[in-house]
Amino acid sequence: MGDMFSAFDLAFHDSASLMLTVLVFLAVGTLTFSVMAVVRVRGAVRSRTTRLLADETTRNSARTLRHSSLKAVTQLIEYTTKHYSTANDENMKVLRQRLVQAGIYDPRAVAMFFLVRTALAIGIAVLLFVMLPIVRPAGGSSFWLLVIVGGIAGYVGPSMWIDRRIAARKLEHRAGFPDFMDLLVVCADSGLSMEAALERVGRELGETYPSLTANIHVTNLEIRAGRNLKEALERFAERLALEEARAFATLINQSIDLGSSITDALRVYSDDMRHKRLSRAEEKAYALPAKLSVPMMVCIFPVLFVVILLPVVVRLHSGGYF
Repeated sequence: MGDMFSAFDLAFHDSASLMLTVLVFLAVGTLTFSVMAVVRVRGAVRSRTTRLLADETTRNSARTLRHSSLKAVTQLIEYTTKHYSTANDENMKVLRQRLVQAGIYDPRAVAMFFLVRTALAIGIAVLLFVMLPIVRPAGGSSFWLLVIVGGIAGYVGPSMWIDRRIAARKLEHRAGFPDFMDLLVVCADSGLSMEAALERVGRELGETYPSLTANIHVTNLEIRAGRNLKEALERFAERLALEEARAFATLINQSIDLGSSITDALRVYSDDMRHKRLSRAEEKAYALPAKLSVPMMVCIFPVLFVVILLPVVVRLHSGGYF
């Protein structure tokens, strides 16, 4: 009987301790979740405040002089682009073609060209007008002549830069066109179509001739966009600005019209391009002695004259002849 009472007493004490443990756990859990909720709310309030302050700072910075200047320049570029995009006279077409040949494909390139040319002409003229009196106080007609020459140089400078860029790209295109034809022949012999051959050749020439590869990629994009092969090759030849490319486009178009084998035509034209490249290399080699004659006359012959005649002059002087 005593054992029974002791068992009940032990169970009662165990249940009391268990209840105390549960109450303590609930109190600690409630306190923890309350603290977490408060921290989370404060974090949300802080982040919202930071975002509102950032938006206010952005709105305030939008009113600064820098933002206003950038906005004015953007509006000026957009207005100039809209103005020159509607002009389709012969000069605008030639300018767009020159920019494309120079590798500038941005639709705003024409507007940027005119803006840069005007800014350079006015800027250089104003700079010379301000700096020349400091460097050379004397004025007169030479002062205004230099100012006018500076304005003309700033006006002509962008056109000269474009011409130099076109010339450099032409050299790259002319150097890489025979390799382009050889790879086309290999692709055509393997059974690829002209579109697939152009894509494959573009991947192969990417590292060696980046400008030629870019034009090939543009041609592939035009064909995918729905332009037929004839027109795409003609525009490809216009972008390269090479007689070899124009002859290549004409050759492919005639082969398509006449139904002849494109592979045979490509093989014959590739051999012709290889002979032309060899002829250009031989021409440069034959012109080398004539080009070296001027440095030899300026740099080598005076030294030889001194080495040969100096001992004679010394003997004559030591002998008392003069």
